[in-house]
Parts: sequence; structure tokens; C-alpha cells
Amino acid sequence: LLVSKDLGKHLLEVEDLLQKHGLLEADISAQTERVQALNAAALKFSELEGYQPCDPQIICNRVNHVQTCLEELGDLASKRRKELEDSRQLWAFFQEMEEAEAWIREKEKILATKTCGRDLSSVLTLTTKHKSMLGELGNRRALLHQTMKRGEQILAKKRLSPGGIQEKIREVRLRWKKLEEVTGLHQQRLQEALNFFQFSSELDDLVAWLQDTYRIVSSDDFGHDDYSSRALLRKHRLLLEEVEKHRGSVLALRKQVALLAPEHGRGVDVQIRVVEVEQLYGEVVEVAVLRQQWLQDALAVYRMFSEVHACEVWVDEKEQWLERMEVPEELDEVEVVQHRFESLDQEMNSVMGRILDVNQVVQQLVDGGHPSSEEVRSCQDHLNSRWNRVVELVERKKSQLSSVLKIQNYLLEC
Repeated sequence: LLVSKDLGKHLLEVEDLLQKHGLLEADISAQTERVQALNAAALKFSELEGYQPCDPQIICNRVNHVQTCLEELGDLASKRRKELEDSRQLWAFFQEMEEAEAWIREKEKILATKTCGRDLSSVLTLTTKHKSMLGELGNRRALLHQTMKRGEQILAKKRLSPGGIQEKIREVRLRWKKLEEVTGLHQQRLQEALNFFQFSSELDDLVAWLQDTYRIVSSDDFGHDDYSSRALLRKHRLLLEEVEKHRGSVLALRKQVALLAPEHGRGVDVQIRVVEVEQLYGEVVEVAVLRQQWLQDALAVYRMFSEVHACEVWVDEKEQWLERMEVPEELDEVEVVQHRFESLDQEMNSVMGRILDVNQVVQQLVDGGHPSSEEVRSCQDHLNSRWNRVVELVERKKSQLSSVLKIQNYLLEC
């Protein structure tokens, strides 16, 4: 049993032989105790004095022979165990290499059937799974390196002179290298798909924002008074700042497309979408600028109406005062009225400046083709007419005062 050359033809058989060898070693151990007891008993006969049933030298020789045979048996058992353990190491190496090959084949099939997703969500899911596979690949790589190292150690011992170790290591190493190349290629394709779908998602968000912004800037609500128009203009200016901030994103679209993988970036649909976004942005900017001008014109109109109203209130007040006022005949009263007209002249100069501003605003609105040009012009004409009437009344009253003063001065001279 101990000199047998049967070291097994696979790992399970070697494990079975090792188990049987362990039973044999246990049997040898038990026999060792028995032999030692028998040898001790036999040696007592060699030490007897007087009558000796056997020659002491024969007893000693026999004891030594049995002890030597037992030691040789122990040496054979140790050698057999060493050979079996080496065989187990060898077949364990081949089994681990076969398992590695099976694992590689499984991953190759998975990578061969994998797609890169149809949208951003599916690509992100596949990317997560691929990262998990990369972690598994790293763990398997470490185990494979350990197995190959053990195979090289078996070759270095040259006890069993096994064949096929180098070939197996070379074969698995080549398949592993190919698997890593395929894995890297798939990771690259996933990244390219991720870049494309992220670009598409950002493009969709940009289009949605531009469409919403276009609806806002194309509104025909310009306010109904000075306060509401000012509020709308303030909001519109903030929106214009946002539009300007998005200019860089729109200008960068073509550069982003150039960075995409050829199968993604050269598609007609992508090129068309980029052109459509650029056109939409241009329309948004154009309409936004136009709306800002309309809001400014609306604000100018409402401010003009407010200014006209203030001027007409003053005109009404002075017109009523002038129509009710009678030129006095007494000198003292004439001087009092004359002082009032001096104050009135100062007020008229101030109001005249405001009316000139109104006329200037009206002219700008009319020249700009404002849709309310007729209403604005009518308001201007009405104010100017009222103003001219007040001026005429003032001149008439001043003329009357001047006549009274001349008469009073003449009387005083007389």
C-alpha cells in the first residue's frame, strides 16, 4: 500500500487516497505502540541472569530488526503522504484553473449579449452592474494569480514532473487578457452611451426651458398701469439674465456633439436637434428683446399718462382760478395780484418743462410705431391745447393788470 504509485487522476480521487492513507497511518501508529511494548518485553529476556531460554544477542537482533522495519514503514508512510499531498496540490491547481476558465467563459457570454441601454436610466443600471462585475473581476484576478503562482511552485519542485501546467497557465492567461480587453471595450461603450444619453437629457431640459421661456417672453401682458408695468419689466430683466446665462450652453452644443462617439455624434437626428435648439434660442432672444422694448414703451406710456394727468390737474386748477379772477382797480390790490402772477410764472416754467418731456416721449413712441400712437397723440394734443388756453388766459390777465397799473400810475402823476 505504501509503495503504490497510484497518486490519483483527479482531485476527488486524491482526496479519497489521502483519507485511506490517514487510516493506514492510524493503524501504523497503533502497531507502533504494540511493537514498542513487545520489544520492551522481549528485551527483558535478554537481561535474565542464570537460565536464559534464548540467546540474548538473538533477542536484541530481532528487536532491532522489528524496530528498523517499523521505522522504514514510517518513512514510507511519510513519503507516501508527501506524494499524495503534492498530487492533491497539483490536481487542486488544475481544478482551480478549470473553474477560472469556466468563469471566464461565463463572463464572455454575458459581455457578448450585453447591450448599452436604450435610455439614460437603463445605461445607469447597466453601468452599476458593470462596476459590480469589475469588482468581481478584481477579486477573481487575485485568486487566479495565486493559483498560477502555486502552479509555478509545483513546476519548480519537479517531483511529479506533471505535464500541461505551463500550457494551462499560458492558455488561461491569454483568455484572461482577452476577457479584460472585452470588459474594457464594453466599459468604453457604456461610457460613450452614458455620455450620449446624458447629452440628450440635458438637451431635452434645455429645449423644455427654452419653450417655457418663449411662452413667457411672447406674452401680450404689458401691465395696466405704471406699477404693474414696472414689475413686469423687472421680472423680464431677470429672465433676460437667465437667457444670457444659457447662451454658453447653446454655443457649447456643437463641441459636445464633436466629443460624442462617432455612432452617436454623427447621427442626423442629433445634428438636426442641435440646429433646432440654436434656432429656438435665437427666437427666444429676439422675442425677449422685443418684449423688453414693448414693456419699456408701455411703462413710458403709463408714465406719460400719469404726467399728463398731473399737468392737467394743475391746468384745471389754474384755469378755474384765472377765469374766476377779476382784475382789481385799487393799486394795492393790483400789486398783490401781480405778486401772485410772478409765482405763477415760476410754476408755469416748471410745468412747461414737464409738458416738453411729455411731448418728447410722445414723439419717441410715435416714431417707434407704438400700437397706442393715436391715443398717445390725442392725449398730447389735448394737453397742449389746455396748456395754450392757460397761457392765453395768463397773457390776457397780465395785459389787463398792465392796463390798470398804467391808469393808476397816470392818476398818481396827476
